[in-house]
Amino acid sequence: MQTTRHTTVLFADVSGSTKLYDSVGDTAAFEAIGACIDRLRQSAEADGGRVVKTMGDEVMVLFPSPDAAASAATRMHTAVESLPTVGSNKLALRIGFHTGPVVQRDNDVFGDTVNVASRLADQAVRGQILTSQETAALLGGFIRNWTRPLYSIQIRGKAEEVAICEIVWRQSPDVTEAIGSSVARKPAPVTLRLQYHGQEAMRRRGQDAIMIGRGPDCELVISDPKASRQHCTIERRQDRYVLQDHSTNGTYVTADGEREILLQREDLTLSGHGSIAFGQPRASTTDIVEYFCEQVPG
Repeated sequence: MQTTRHTTVLFADVSGSTKLYDSVGDTAAFEAIGACIDRLRQSAEADGGRVVKTMGDEVMVLFPSPDAAASAATRMHTAVESLPTVGSNKLALRIGFHTGPVVQRDNDVFGDTVNVASRLADQAVRGQILTSQETAALLGGFIRNWTRPLYSIQIRGKAEEVAICEIVWRQSPDVTEAIGSSVARKPAPVTLRLQYHGQEAMRRRGQDAIMIGRGPDCELVISDPKASRQHCTIERRQDRYVLQDHSTNGTYVTADGEREILLQREDLTLSGHGSIAFGQPRASTTDIVEYFCEQVPG
């Protein structure tokens, strides 16, 4: 039976699980992630959430309201932070949620709301909670006071970009001042470095976009036949670098220790170190661009 309902969908992803399996082995990693998933389930249920499904190191949860999702997300982060380290690995989460209509069939849900929530979790970094500006506007006053706008991204299937907000669940004097202040903070200086076939191909700190593809007019020309002539761009938006896919076959992005993400006419914020493959998964090609997003010492 299929029904449509309005709900809040949350995705929570255990960050660094790929690295965990590599460093401590399958058995220890499986047990650690299982303990983490148990904490996520308990945290969700404490705020009225229902775990729809688990997908390896990720859970999808339905909540009756954005407030319940925000409360549970904070509870999840706190619960996972209290877990012991596994080898030298400290577990952490990336969380995203969005409110809207979903199609419910059997015990699963589908639709645009699910897709947006999933992409918000992909955009988050370790220890972060992201939601859409549309959902943030539905939060109660107390929780809404702990949100701050970030940037907008393109998500597949959406005609317009989705504005993203962060829920600052760790409260400190510095954060309080930053959220309460009407003065915009100066973006932290960040440098983007790109390596192609092991050689540094580009270093960028400014706002100019970098076009990558097979076309001779691209700033970084790659040879993979599955890549498009103008495959993707990387541009700076405020204090971060964002990759935007323009291709036919998609762009595959893998951050260190994370699962591979396929972008199809979508945006993804780059952070830390990772790899970009063009038109096919990283495991299927050697035509890889490595990226490094590095804070510049002040």
